[in-house]
Amino acid sequence: MTVLVDTATDPAGSERPARSPGKGRWRRTAIIASFLAPALVVLGALVVYPIVYTVVRSFYNTAGDEFVGFDNYVTMFTNQATFTAIRNNIMWVIIAPITCTVLGLIFAVLLEKLKWKTAFKLIIFMPMAISMLAAGVIFRGMFQTDPQLGVVNATIAGVDSLFSNAAQFPGATPRDGFGIIAEGPAIASENELQPGSSQDFPLVGIRQTDLPGDATQAEQAPAASDTQITGTVFLDVVPGGGGANGVIEDGKSGLPGVRVDAVAPDGSVHGFATTGAGGTYTVEGLTPGESYRVALPATNFAQGFQGVDWLGPSLINAVIILSYVWIWAGFAMVMIASGLSAMDRSLQEASRVDGANEWQVFTRITAPLLSPVLIVVLVTLIINVLKIFDLVYVIPPGVSKPAANVIAVEMWTVSFGGGANQGLGSALAILLLILVLPSMIINVRRFREERGR
Repeated sequence: MTVLVDTATDPAGSERPARSPGKGRWRRTAIIASFLAPALVVLGALVVYPIVYTVVRSFYNTAGDEFVGFDNYVTMFTNQATFTAIRNNIMWVIIAPITCTVLGLIFAVLLEKLKWKTAFKLIIFMPMAISMLAAGVIFRGMFQTDPQLGVVNATIAGVDSLFSNAAQFPGATPRDGFGIIAEGPAIASENELQPGSSQDFPLVGIRQTDLPGDATQAEQAPAASDTQITGTVFLDVVPGGGGANGVIEDGKSGLPGVRVDAVAPDGSVHGFATTGAGGTYTVEGLTPGESYRVALPATNFAQGFQGVDWLGPSLINAVIILSYVWIWAGFAMVMIASGLSAMDRSLQEASRVDGANEWQVFTRITAPLLSPVLIVVLVTLIINVLKIFDLVYVIPPGVSKPAANVIAVEMWTVSFGGGANQGLGSALAILLLILVLPSMIINVRRFREERGR
């Protein structure tokens, strides 16, 4: 039996002992540690130390010089602002990630059907290039209540004006001695009239610049027959001043689009007309000998559409979530489109050959194959919305900030935004960390599973 002995020789031919395996292992460990050390130092300084310090700080008072135990946590969970923040965070987690993921899936599938997919992808993804702060400023301006400032309410006001036939002259009142203000406030003639009569309504309280574009010089109404009442509704103001009160003169504008009713003594409307460009009207079909009061209904003087209070407490969360979806739907689309491009298309083609329609192909083949990517996108967005701060801080006006509060904003407010209570702020930071950790663990596991396949 021959025993082989591992020996080594030096260049001179002399033997030397073999290298120890343990010594080589320690050397490899030292090399690996030398490469990892800078990253571990940075990680410890920027992640581990802040977490540990925040945990410790959460057990101290505002000044940080007295140990208070769990008092900050008790305060946190008995504070109404914290309950509102937690409730809003739950709403964000339920709505925003699912909406972004669904829209991203729809957009990614549509990309395959479009010839101009590059332009479409650019348009949807472009908001990702805008910072959260800038996006918040954009959406706050877009949803201003005043239609003269907010583009959303301006659009609604424009559509409303297309379907509204009533003229709107808010603030109009009759010239003294030429009418009375009734309920509503409507404007009516001082006395009852019979068919064949004429009733003018010289109005004031309207700016010349607020008149509609089709308003022209006020005209004298034609003579009325025995079944008509005629008259003119006009602005009793001459630009530059002058003129006689209640008299139709050059420079006085007629008020078009004003509804005029002939009201019987029992309150029923027996006829109506709408003024033309020169302000003239003719109410026809009246009974000769009957008495009527001529009235301009209150709808003529309504304020009209004044804008939806999008930034009010009841709708502010919807606006903020919409702004988030506008930004992050592009991210979901790109991620899902990447997964879609790597998919084996033979299964889809085989299902089509077997007679499946496009909806069946999507629901039974495409969506299940994309489920790993969808889960990663969804969990990533959940982590993101749990930490949402910028949009919630920028978009709501002062009166709506409590209704839109989330944990990150509450943490900043009590710590640096006037509260100056770093103990309570640290407790809120730990709460936010605990809420984020499960989603982070799920994402890490998904990445490991994907790497192991």
